[in-house]
Amino acid sequence: MRKWVKQWRSGAFLGMILSLLCAQSGHAAGPDLPRMKTIFVFGDSLSDGFLLKRTQAYPALLIDKLRDAGLRFEVINASASGDTTDGGLRRLPPHLKRKIDIFILELGINDAFRGATVDEIRNNLQAVIDKVKARNPNARIVIAGMQLPNSSADDYVFAFGNMFSELAAKNKAALVPYLLEGVAGDPSLNLPDGIHPNAAGHRILAENVWRVLEPIAREVAAHVEH
Repeated sequence: MRKWVKQWRSGAFLGMILSLLCAQSGHAAGPDLPRMKTIFVFGDSLSDGFLLKRTQAYPALLIDKLRDAGLRFEVINASASGDTTDGGLRRLPPHLKRKIDIFILELGINDAFRGATVDEIRNNLQAVIDKVKARNPNARIVIAGMQLPNSSADDYVFAFGNMFSELAAKNKAALVPYLLEGVAGDPSLNLPDGIHPNAAGHRILAENVWRVLEPIAREVAAHVEH
């Protein structure tokens, strides 16, 4: 008994207990799990889910598709209703503190509505891409293309629609040819304003994005970081 008390007072017994606890803790933890990779959506009201719950917007619907495909990704929706390419440039820097594996860029339509030139829109989108790639050189870029009505009737409208494919080619990015394919102009798939998709419309948007995103997500998921 005296010997036990002496060991306790000397700290030897306490040290032994702590060593056992640390050994058990290390054994229970096992090997570290790989980092969950990130899909980052950066857009305007079309990605934000204007007047809908965030869970009804297409970025959230992509989570279900990823899970069903057995792909382990975190989807972060950093979109803001009403945003422009210039506004996106201003609010992007804080988001670049995180690791981004796939960057989905959906901006530009509000610029067109406000009369920005195609060159201004293109330059801002390129600046966004450049900033993302500077911090995440291996990030895969997905550009969501947009169109304006009567694309064959007006030089501006044609140049705007063509800009997205040009940016994709220049940056070796993937392109969703037209985010609103199958949704634009259908009253049953849009809110009363005729511009923003409703919940049913967003399910189609998710399909439009998923067709392009799935093979990229599989490639990124298969890549083991060293």
